[in-house]
Amino acid sequence: MIAQFGKDTALLLIDVQKGVHDLKHWGGPTGRMNNPECQQRLIALTHAFRAAGCRIAFTRHDSLEPDSPLKLSLESGAQLEGLEIQPHDIEVSKDVNAAFIGTPMETKLRRAGISRLVVAGYFTNFCVETSVRMAGNMGFDVYLAHDACATCNRIDLNGVDHDPEVMHDISVAAMHGEFCTALRSDDLIALTQAPAADLNRAQGNEPTSLKPERRIA
Repeated sequence: MIAQFGKDTALLLIDVQKGVHDLKHWGGPTGRMNNPECQQRLIALTHAFRAAGCRIAFTRHDSLEPDSPLKLSLESGAQLEGLEIQPHDIEVSKDVNAAFIGTPMETKLRRAGISRLVVAGYFTNFCVETSVRMAGNMGFDVYLAHDACATCNRIDLNGVDHDPEVMHDISVAAMHGEFCTALRSDDLIALTQAPAADLNRAQGNEPTSLKPERRIA
């Protein structure tokens, strides 16, 4: 069973900025992204969490790299439509992959009484995964909205172009059961209204951890 999300729960949105769709920058000449429904699912999660009275937290990436589209001084650094930051939201800017390095994110969450996090955004295998890993190690009860995350293809050292869906799936597999519980957006939205008797937490490295073969949500 997973308890209903309440005032102790925040939706943490990672780098939901226009520059994530500069696919040639992220994936080269064959640049492409998986999960075309990602933005709409992020918007649906945001609406549900706001309606339930849960806090929303945002990271905004402000890259140190001179050619990056994720700079707050650029139009491409602006928020994606439908994911604008509201006055009551928690917000930090960062220039690394983790939400918690060089930012006051942990302090802001703790002071707001947040102990549970639902994480979503861009890119699955970079800033989302780094933030999820850290949040799990820091003792937060972490849930990943895996169908509200997306990433781009990745060209490896040998020039092999790895499909974005493969990169996404491997990243989710690495996180689930060790650093977080990965669930669909619909299930997470439902948890803002009621507990889920048919779902199990799968976060590892804690006294209540399930055996690996029982961690499939």
